[in-house]
Amino acid sequence: MSVSTIPVICYYNGKIVRTKTDVEYEGSETWIVPLKIPIECTFQELIDMVYSKTNIDKRRFNLVLICKYPLRNGNRFQPFLVRDDSSVREMLDLVNTTTIEEIDLFIKVVRVKAQLNQSVGGHEDIFVPDHYNVAQFDYGCGPSSGPVPDTRLNVDDEDSAAEERNDEDVDDECDGADADVEVDRHASFFRAFNQALENEQGIYVSAQAPSCDVSNHTDDDTLDEPSPVTYHLPPTPQFEHVENLDIAVASCWTPWVQPTTGNSSGEFVIGQVFNSKSDLQEAAKIYSIKAHQEYVVVASSKKLLVLRCKKAEECHCPWKLRAMVVKDTSLFVINKYTGPHTCVNPCLNRDHHQLDSQLVSTHIKALIQAEFTLSTAAIQASVMEKWGYQISYKKALDGKHKAIRQLFGDFFQSYTDLPRLFLGIEQSNPGCAVVWKTCETNMPNTEIFQRVFWSFKPSIEGFQHCRPVMSIDGTHLYGKYKGKLLIAMGCDGNNQLFPLAFAITEGENTDSWGWFLACIRNHVTQRPGICVISDRHPGIMAAMVDPHLGWATPFAYHRICMRHFASNFMTRFKDKILKNLVCRAALASTERKFKKHMNTIGRIKSEALQWLEAVPFQLWALSHDGGRRYGLMTTNISELTFFRLNGYFVARREVGANRLASTEQFTPYVDA
Repeated sequence: MSVSTIPVICYYNGKIVRTKTDVEYEGSETWIVPLKIPIECTFQELIDMVYSKTNIDKRRFNLVLICKYPLRNGNRFQPFLVRDDSSVREMLDLVNTTTIEEIDLFIKVVRVKAQLNQSVGGHEDIFVPDHYNVAQFDYGCGPSSGPVPDTRLNVDDEDSAAEERNDEDVDDECDGADADVEVDRHASFFRAFNQALENEQGIYVSAQAPSCDVSNHTDDDTLDEPSPVTYHLPPTPQFEHVENLDIAVASCWTPWVQPTTGNSSGEFVIGQVFNSKSDLQEAAKIYSIKAHQEYVVVASSKKLLVLRCKKAEECHCPWKLRAMVVKDTSLFVINKYTGPHTCVNPCLNRDHHQLDSQLVSTHIKALIQAEFTLSTAAIQASVMEKWGYQISYKKALDGKHKAIRQLFGDFFQSYTDLPRLFLGIEQSNPGCAVVWKTCETNMPNTEIFQRVFWSFKPSIEGFQHCRPVMSIDGTHLYGKYKGKLLIAMGCDGNNQLFPLAFAITEGENTDSWGWFLACIRNHVTQRPGICVISDRHPGIMAAMVDPHLGWATPFAYHRICMRHFASNFMTRFKDKILKNLVCRAALASTERKFKKHMNTIGRIKSEALQWLEAVPFQLWALSHDGGRRYGLMTTNISELTFFRLNGYFVARREVGANRLASTEQFTPYVDA
């Protein structure tokens, strides 16, 4: 049965909130107006009816009508822009084609741009509050001198073909005849804007500051009016809103702090200034992500940036942004803008084209600075929480790498800075040992880094008073160029860790471990009888028996880390009970207990006992050690992170200075 009117519920005085599955209208002061819309209603009749029922001032505000449109796949809704007679008919037809009984119509109120004097052609005019005396503005003409020159660029697409040329043509256009037209159109507005800002704020515009020509004109003498406006940058890193003016002067834009763009509606505005091109690009990305829209770059150069909606041809969306560089500065000013988007996405994608790795790196920079080991999954979760998009693993990883480079520098540059770093260490810490090994190249004054060894003088001198025990181990470097960090740690009389020597090498092999141990013997300590605890890496095993390196018995004694030894046993036999028995045998303080555990292992599995007996007992069993380990059974003391190791130097320096200041002669006793 056909009906003559359709029930429509109008919502206004709030804001539209869009999610992945629904569209809602929220606001603490939202009003609801029920309407009965005739089935043959036109778009203009609908607009007039809304104005009449809501008492919205037609002269001051325009209306944007958004319908809550149901999708076919499940209980999902998306916004539908009502903009002409056909879209009105499609909206009203929802009652007949779907199960809904009444239509939700959301009203978005947009302030009409007011005029300086009167409108010229089809251009948009600048709004100036009533309390400003326009006749006093020094812009070349007053109310008595006829119409005020147009202060904004035409929003049609007359130069769209020129904007889509290559960068060289675009640059020529910027410096050519078109720039003269833009100078004339902008000059009067910026003088009025200058005076308005001085009266209203007093902080953004200054006649004494260095001049900043927004016209991009190469010859200032062609201007018929006084010198152009100059700016002071606002004090905070976000947009500052000038009251009663739809123009904003931006410093370093920080979208994480201020969600809006140029005005209260979140749209860009003509005349909006950005600190750099990158700031403008970042602002455009944030705008597109929040609007769930995408754009394409029409033209991009050092002087120009032109963006347009990705669905401009498909949906005839007019969204377009054009910005140019301010002459002799890095500032970018928007000189042409058409918005907002009129196209509608039927569904949201999991990812967004403008949500690239560069934007991700900006978002997570503070997180990386606090915790540089932040996982990729945590980055993906943070982006999902911020914008509602699930970025790929690769994009999150690329963003992390870019953030690390921005915070800590480039990997290649860090290796280039190594010689300067160690030169500074040697100059500020006389007596430190630094040994390099590089590979020659065919290029003059250029060598390829291979290894570097270093030990601080306090470590060299302090090890003479430590126990004759040294733990060595290597850890992976997970940067771009990989490699290994080799560490040697000692232990003082209070069982406290004692950093001894370090090296960065290409990897763990016989040559690198032999070179590292030789550097320790030559530059750190020639003390005989040192017990060296390590894992069973072939490079270490070979270096410890090499008579030319100074670590063979009786000059030193090699012992095996119990944890690594038990891990090797577990890999071979895969039995947790046997592994626990091996650990008990290694920790046994007497030979009787050691034999008891070994017999138990033999009864359970004879092959395991044979595997253990093949390794000399003094290498891994405390009862056969002869007291050389001083109770240290693992290499855990040498498995340190950089931050823990740095903490030892910083904290102990302060403790040592305090003890010297209090005239203490001995360190406090520590019960092991």
